[in-house]
Amino acid sequence: MKRRTLFAAGAAATTLATPAIAQGRIQWRMVTSWPRGFPGLGVGAERIARRIGEMSGGRFTVQVFAAGQLVPPLGVFDAVTQGGAEMMHTAAYYWQNRNRGLNFFTGVPMGMTSKELRAWIRNMGGQEIWDEIYAQFNLKGFMAADTGVQGAGWFRREINTVDDIRGLKFRTPGLGGECWRRIGAAVVNLGAGEILPNLQSGALDAAEFVGPVTDLALGFHQAAKFYYWPSVIEPGLAAECSVDKRKYDALPNDLKRILEVAIQADYDQVGADFDSLNIPAMQRLVSEFGVQVKMLPDAIAIALGNAAGEILTELRDAGDPLTKKTVESFVKARAALMEQSAITDDAYARMRRLDYRYL
Repeated sequence: MKRRTLFAAGAAATTLATPAIAQGRIQWRMVTSWPRGFPGLGVGAERIARRIGEMSGGRFTVQVFAAGQLVPPLGVFDAVTQGGAEMMHTAAYYWQNRNRGLNFFTGVPMGMTSKELRAWIRNMGGQEIWDEIYAQFNLKGFMAADTGVQGAGWFRREINTVDDIRGLKFRTPGLGGECWRRIGAAVVNLGAGEILPNLQSGALDAAEFVGPVTDLALGFHQAAKFYYWPSVIEPGLAAECSVDKRKYDALPNDLKRILEVAIQADYDQVGADFDSLNIPAMQRLVSEFGVQVKMLPDAIAIALGNAAGEILTELRDAGDPLTKKTVESFVKARAALMEQSAITDDAYARMRRLDYRYL
């Protein structure tokens, strides 16, 4: 089934110490998939912890561990589910091997923008399905960071047709990675800090992560000079800050609300961070480092879109009830939100580009 048919239808964790509870104070540990101080995501994780401590008057504190400090970047799920930490700041699609439906709580190829994804998760049934999936792992999931529309990726050579993708060694995760694989790329997933060395050595031909400010910090421009936009496979991703559900349920109600508000506030703040910080970062990439910014060719976008439709159809029909429920809810919400966007955001974006005087 083609994309439009479906859319129209609607490693191992390190054992950590038990958190201290002394004199009414609760101490948690948060493990993350990001380097310390990493723009947007790492900074956001640290800000969530700081806000929890401030809003609780020190009754509830969270110690943040960057990727590799206690567990590897992709070891955070095991750390929390095995009781070694209480929180993880990461991306739900990294755990698609646990349940394929988890992809939808980070982002889906040809899926929703940040604004649309937020509406689905918060108000159109997405959170309830996410809770149902994560309950199997004693987790509670929260959207923690809005990246906005991401970059399609960094390439060591130009890409113009689908033929240019065949055999390309490409770092990209989730369902998006599966889309690239289906059109010919050899796909791998690596943690943030592993990407540049593999680009430099030639083990990778291309890689994507988030956007200009993160990618500048990771140094991808040192090994690849062609930066393609926009990502049709990650159009509005949400990182997660998910917690041990048993320990969350045991919190006093006021501390639960503090935790929730701190995470939700940072989802919105990280979106503002990326929107503003990406501007000077992109300028530097072009003016200082000679990066060539190019539009993703339509032929490649169409091929990726058709692959996305095939994948979602297969997920819906694969037999896992929760994944089927997730796909159907997502596709239904996407259709409704796209119709709304057509007369609001899309229409305004077109009119804003008309020839008229402003300043």
